[in-house]
Amino acid sequence: MITKRVLTQTAALLLTAVLGVLPVYADTAVDIAADQFNNLGVTLGKLSPAKQIPLLTAPAKVVIPASKEFIVSAAQAGLITQLTAATGDSVKKGAVLAQINSPELLSMQRNYLKALSEMQLGALSFQRDKKLLAEGVIANRRWQETLSQYNAFVSETDEHRQLLEIAGMSDRDITQLGKSHRLSSQLTLYAPITGVVIERMAVAGARIDILAPLYRVANLDELWLELNIPHERIGSVKVGDQVLIDNSAVSATITLLGQSVNPENQTLMARAVIDKQTAAADAQVVRPGQTVNTQIIQTIAQTAYKVPNTAIAQHEGKSYVFIRTPKGFKASVVDIIGKQADASIISGDFTGDEDLAVSGAVALKATWLGLGGDE
Repeated sequence: MITKRVLTQTAALLLTAVLGVLPVYADTAVDIAADQFNNLGVTLGKLSPAKQIPLLTAPAKVVIPASKEFIVSAAQAGLITQLTAATGDSVKKGAVLAQINSPELLSMQRNYLKALSEMQLGALSFQRDKKLLAEGVIANRRWQETLSQYNAFVSETDEHRQLLEIAGMSDRDITQLGKSHRLSSQLTLYAPITGVVIERMAVAGARIDILAPLYRVANLDELWLELNIPHERIGSVKVGDQVLIDNSAVSATITLLGQSVNPENQTLMARAVIDKQTAAADAQVVRPGQTVNTQIIQTIAQTAYKVPNTAIAQHEGKSYVFIRTPKGFKASVVDIIGKQADASIISGDFTGDEDLAVSGAVALKATWLGLGGDE
């Protein structure tokens, strides 16, 4: 018969045996010689201070600012006789883009020249009566009538000049018309800015209506990113956060957060201005209309470090890195506060001068836990 005393002794022996085979991880030291950890494929590196953390990834579209894009349109109906620029061409401000044969332009020029002639005659009467008034030859009433008539001529001339400007004639062409008095049905369209032809929307020989678009010209010195941020994450994004375009050195800065949700995909728009220097260094990456993948980076106040993902080992829900010590390494628990494709941002109890294992963390973990292989 098994007595109570025997059972108690047996249980104590079993507990002792179990405790004897269970590893105790309170000791974080990993004693290992330098030649031994070299054989394990362990390499050393330094903690790299990090001031920014990756916040989230988001798709984005490269767009042209509204103030940098212009439509060149025909202010008069007519026949396109010449188009001088093609899509992708660089143009200077004032360069000729197109010529249109517009019969309606002739009557507008004739009205302007008529008003100009009347104003010039009125100017002669104005100067004559001004002199006669000063000499006391004419009454003040006559002077007032002459002045009023001259002002009317000036206003009418200015009106017809502005109509020609609206029709698409440049100041240079209108001035030349006033000197030569030669009518021309040829309307010349000029580039409004220095930039690039983004789109050509007409062909030579076509008859077009008034205000028909011919070209889209844009200045590409400044480009924006329009990011689609999930509405549940918009609260963590701030104006001033940095945006990085995947697989490039191009960066941008968020300047605007949208206030309305897109009902189709439940995202909000965030606008970021692309940094000109980074864009110039990697000019082949961003083009207007292009869709790119981006990562939003946020500046942090706390002390953090960037380490390769190969430097981190996981155990029982915690993350560890292995810090070099005189006898080997010490397993140090860390918090992962940001993650990138090949690196992580960590925080922990560090001075910043430590050497750590940047590769081979799995082998060190196995040695630390007393395992025969990788866990």
